[in-house]
Formats: sequence, structure tokens, C-alpha cells
Amino acid sequence: MPTALGPGDPEDRSVEPLETMVPESPNKPYDVKGVIREVVDDGRLLEVHEHWSTNIVVGFARFGGRSVGVVANQPAVLAGVLDIGASRKGARFVRFCDAFNIPLVTFVDVPGFLPGVDQEHNGIILNGAKLLWAFCEATVPKVTMITRKAYGGAYDVMSSKHIRGDISYAWPTSEIAVMGPEGAVSIIFRKEIAAAEDPEAERERLVKAYREQFATPYVAAGRGYVDDVIEPRETRSRIIEALKMLENKRDTNPPKKHGNIPL
Repeated sequence: MPTALGPGDPEDRSVEPLETMVPESPNKPYDVKGVIREVVDDGRLLEVHEHWSTNIVVGFARFGGRSVGVVANQPAVLAGVLDIGASRKGARFVRFCDAFNIPLVTFVDVPGFLPGVDQEHNGIILNGAKLLWAFCEATVPKVTMITRKAYGGAYDVMSSKHIRGDISYAWPTSEIAVMGPEGAVSIIFRKEIAAAEDPEAERERLVKAYREQFATPYVAAGRGYVDDVIEPRETRSRIIEALKMLENKRDTNPPKKHGNIPL
């Protein structure tokens, strides 16, 4: 693991701006780079491939003097969806960090994979699997922070505990589910909504109930998919604590000459 620098930016610094940085509405965008710069040492993020596939952000930073690779969905571009370009960009960066034993910190706000004929014809499943493979095979420390939306297969791909992520935290505002409440309600309760006297009011009621009962980090935490639900201001200190705990992590992959990477 790269050598850590001496103490500089306080490790236990409370990040108060994060309490209001992410909009309450899941449909409003925000710049994830602002979130990253608030929590990393001295606000410094060395972004890689900044102008390519901007719906995902990758780069290098330090937490408590420790070098890390940062991977983050960017809600300000295409709502942060994963498409072919973002999947390839993220996969290459994760593989690079794993090759040089650099820990990974992932910020998740992803509504899913980008749909469309163009994406399907050009291999979104194949290319999405590259990011999945990269995170699965990486043996470096992996800390994940879910800030808002974490839906379906895209949530799994973004260094979740389901694919060997070490520590996973979530903010109270996060929604972890197979799909968004609006889409899920439209499918599951289609007949009930159509039969209601006021379909729109019934839809809003069901969406609210779905969000409270299912699309909440506390359900995921109860099932062990999330290690803890934390306040946003605690993000920096909790990530540093996790990296310290994982400093001497030793992990190996199944013995074989090499894996069959999705090409």
C-alpha cells in the first residue's frame, strides 16, 4: 500500500456542508465533485479522464494522509447512470488501483444502467460486466458510501457488499432498491391505480408507502447489505476509520492462471 503522509487535515473533521449539499428530491442533480472535495484531505482531487464519460468521476485523493482511488457517479450528468463509456472508464481505473495496491473509495448515486437501442447494440451488458469484474476481482481495501439512489444491477456493480466490498455506509436520504419507487409502483400496483377514484393521488400514496417501507437504507442495513447508516457530516471520519481498519487487509482470488475478463 502507498506510504501515508503525516497528519495534516484533521481526521475527525466534521463536514457540515454535506448536510445540505445533496437535494432532498431524488430527481434534482448536484455535483458529486463538491461532495468529494469536502471530505478528502485539503479538498484536493486529482481527476483522471476528466472530459471523457463525465457521468462517472474517477481520480486520486488522500484520506488521513492515505492515497486512495475515488470512483463516483455524477448526478449532474445523465443523472449519474452507468452507460458503456462510464463502465469502461470506471473498470480501467479500478484495475489500475488494484494493480498498484491503492485502496478504493466509492460514492454511489446511480439510478441504473442507461437504456436504449444504441446501448444494447453496442454491448451495455458486456461493458457493464467489465466494471463488475474489476470491482469483484480487486483485492485492495474497498469502502463504499451510498449518498442517494442505489437501484438495481447498477447498485450491485458499484462496489456493493454483494461483490466483495469491505465496508458499506449509507446516508439516511439514500434509497436502496431494485428500482425507483415511481417505476416499481407503476408496475406492482398498476391495477389498483387504474381502479382508484383518483389515480394520481393513489399513485402518490403508494409511492410514499413504498419509499418508507422498502427504498430505505435501514431495510438494507437490517439485512446486512449496509454496515451502518451515518449522518453526512460523519462521512470523512468514518471513511478514514474504515481505511485504518483495512490497512493490513489480505485477500486472494481463486487459484488459476488468470480470469476470463469480459472482452
